Amino acid sequence: MDVRSRNNVVVTGRPDGPVVVLAHGFGCDQNMWRLVVPALAENYRVVLFDYVGSGGSDLSAWSEERYASLDGYAQDVVDVCAELDLRRAVLVGHSVSAMVGVLAAQAAPERIGALVMVAPSPRYIDDEGYRGGFTAGDIDELLQSLESNYLGWSSAMAPVIMGNPERPGLGQELTDSFCATDPDVARVFARTTFLSDSREDLKSVRVPTLVLECVEDVIAPREVGAYVHAAIPSSSLVTLNATGHCPQLSAPEATAEAILGFLRSL
Repeated sequence: MDVRSRNNVVVTGRPDGPVVVLAHGFGCDQNMWRLVVPALAENYRVVLFDYVGSGGSDLSAWSEERYASLDGYAQDVVDVCAELDLRRAVLVGHSVSAMVGVLAAQAAPERIGALVMVAPSPRYIDDEGYRGGFTAGDIDELLQSLESNYLGWSSAMAPVIMGNPERPGLGQELTDSFCATDPDVARVFARTTFLSDSREDLKSVRVPTLVLECVEDVIAPREVGAYVHAAIPSSSLVTLNATGHCPQLSAPEATAEAILGFLRSL
């Protein structure tokens, strides 16, 4: 199957510019990047795509077996990079895609030369000496609720994840994005995301890395950003003056400025 159509690949920006690949998170698609793309596209070649099962991807290519681990999503990233013959691209991953980017860089180091992690979390469940933000019971309850009533869960959780209650349109956009995802796909993606533990994988990162966190984020609290930064020697940490888990929507100018500052430093 053609990767470009399978993953709904879109290429924009400066054709001869350095390459930036934007990878969306759970329940989202490439449209979530639309407010930062114009700033990046002025001087960079920008590649957007949807994971199989998300957005405008080919749902017939989805299988629970492949996407029951983060490696399946990492393979999507590698496939897109290989299809476009990208070399030393900068991968910008939002939320769970930050860890997907780490795995993709492991699998195809010639394709990915730097990482930008937007609101990353290598593990969502608290552990001894580690705060992920949720207890195991919290995550069990979250997954059970999602699986029993996905649309209801989306309507309740998306505004909480987005934050910024004074701007209800943001929460509604994330709700609409969640609700547009096939419930079976969402169930698998959610389990893959919220039960993952990528802390050991962080030790493999050898490329320049920017960790972007928000001042307040219920999904990835500040302790997580500090942990990721400490685990990757080649990383820098920037705290955006923004709240919520999706700064590319709630604070697109600040998000784009931070990404561009990192790109210019490479």
